[in-house]
Amino acid sequence: MSATISITFYARQSRAKEDGQTPIFMRVKIGADYFDTNTRIFIAPNRWSGATGKVKGNQEHAKFTNSLLDTFRSKALDIQRQLMLEGKQITIAAIKNRWFGVSVERSRMLMEIFEHHNSQMKELIGKEFSSLTYQRYVTSKKHTQEFLKWKLKVEDISISELNYEFITDYEFWLKSVRNCDHNTTLKYLSNFKKIVNICLKNSWLQRNPFIGYKMTKREVERPYLTFEELNRIATKTFIAPRINQVRDIFLFSCYTGLAYADVKKLSRSEISVGIDGDKWIFTHRQKTESATRIPLLPPAQEILERYASHPQCLNEGRLLPVLSNQKMNGYLKEIADMCDITKKMTTHTARHTFATTVTLTNGVPIETVSKMLGHKNLKTTQHYAKILDMKVSQDMGALKAIFKAQSKARIPTPAGAS
Repeated sequence: MSATISITFYARQSRAKEDGQTPIFMRVKIGADYFDTNTRIFIAPNRWSGATGKVKGNQEHAKFTNSLLDTFRSKALDIQRQLMLEGKQITIAAIKNRWFGVSVERSRMLMEIFEHHNSQMKELIGKEFSSLTYQRYVTSKKHTQEFLKWKLKVEDISISELNYEFITDYEFWLKSVRNCDHNTTLKYLSNFKKIVNICLKNSWLQRNPFIGYKMTKREVERPYLTFEELNRIATKTFIAPRINQVRDIFLFSCYTGLAYADVKKLSRSEISVGIDGDKWIFTHRQKTESATRIPLLPPAQEILERYASHPQCLNEGRLLPVLSNQKMNGYLKEIADMCDITKKMTTHTARHTFATTVTLTNGVPIETVSKMLGHKNLKTTQHYAKILDMKVSQDMGALKAIFKAQSKARIPTPAGAS
């Protein structure tokens, strides 16, 4: 990339015209390699200085011709600088191709890069990525292709066509045509931004189309069950064995904070004796691969013992007979109806319930809760703390008691009082 080029001009006598004027050629050289190009400027042989590579004299014609030659020199140097900025290797072939406008590189196509990224991610499932992460990018690629058909009526485009307008139109399409909410839209755009960053890091794209685009998520209310609602589900007797099974797995998540994917893959080897001599869960979150250590609460341990000999658990080497997420959520809707719970209940509601009702409300420090949830950032856990009016009431109640005690201590005893 730091190759030094030399630029010289010479009069080629073998190409002289009938009137004796000779054309001036420019030679660009790197090491032993060079290429020559005709400037199409002609000069009388006696007016040319081979030593300086310029037209002799100070006349206007000489100054004008030498100025033109300087323009040729500047163009060659600009090509060298351009190649350096693009991180390309500076060779005579590269300079010559740029000089004559020869495109030696096929334009890189957006969907081809997206597909290459996804195929590599697929090979790394279980090593660096989860299958759920891979599926999100598969869906994101599908949405991007559908957007291209909607906006441009094409299957693919060159990445050079990406700009700010493309990003904002994509956002509009996701929200209008796909009917995605704001935060879901940002998730798809975040996946797309990763593809753009690959192009930028490889110097395939010179300008980031996301410059000036704000990706700010809106805070949403996270549904969770109160202690009374949780107890209502736990004590309810259901006729169908499958509903009892789904209820137990949901409760297990409420008492451990594990997400659906982590409960589904939980094996016997992930239960071990912790630092306190009791049983703990030692696992890694499938979503983030972060280590998670959770002491087993008595209700959670009872559920594990209940399914220790379940055929599905024995056959699959798992601790619980977990159904598909779709079926689980379907049964949970039935459970909510039968328990007179109007909140939307999904497998993820259990994780929110653990963070709020089971832990934070009972005085477990937020740092400890964050560790058990496998959060990499405490801010993620703080979203749960914001919605706990009960916890705020308890904390402020203790403070009120202090102020009341101080106030009583300052009240003077009335004269004559015994």
